Amino acid sequence: MFFNEAGYKSGCFSLFLLKRNGFYRKYWFFIGNRSKSDANPLVREKTRFNEAGHQMKKPEKTNVMRVLESKKIRYTAHEYEPDATLTGVQIAAILGEDTSNVFKTLVTQGKSGQHYVFVIPVHAELDLKKAAKASGEKSIEMIKQKELLPLTGYVHGGCSPIGMKKQFPTFLHITAENLEKIYVSAGKVGFQVELSPVDLINAAGCVSADIV
Repeated sequence: MFFNEAGYKSGCFSLFLLKRNGFYRKYWFFIGNRSKSDANPLVREKTRFNEAGHQMKKPEKTNVMRVLESKKIRYTAHEYEPDATLTGVQIAAILGEDTSNVFKTLVTQGKSGQHYVFVIPVHAELDLKKAAKASGEKSIEMIKQKELLPLTGYVHGGCSPIGMKKQFPTFLHITAENLEKIYVSAGKVGFQVELSPVDLINAAGCVSADIV
């Protein structure tokens, strides 16, 4: 445990082990608070250390963070070593959160040609029939990965329901209604934002629906 100059607790190290390709990778994190003098009242940032135990650079502002701040929405920024091969379940482990609190963003296209965004827990699978029913489409299918960037402005592993190039009809799985906090991508690989489900709904224009 670490203390600041005023004698208050400022943070502590946490170690996470993730098994990748038969080997365990070690991730060290230091969780602490910034000083009051330079803190944005809308943002609670956490200092991050890489797997070697070295402090990572100050978190950069992503498009998602800028959108949230423009809407006066409070959030907590989380950063980890960028790795597009990490699954949502592994990212939840790095964050030290249950997978029911960490959500992934899926982009689809209906039979009509309209695109839709679905936000579901990382351990869950989108039910295409339920998705079609929620969106009023005859059928829904996932878009191809190569279509993601030009359509949304985000890459695979860093897609967020907040701040896409164009606002698409967006659906949030109903389990989010029972959560105090929710994590979604901050719009870049290696970044997540934590906020309340209500704030996510306001920021992304979500509609609650049973979609898994």
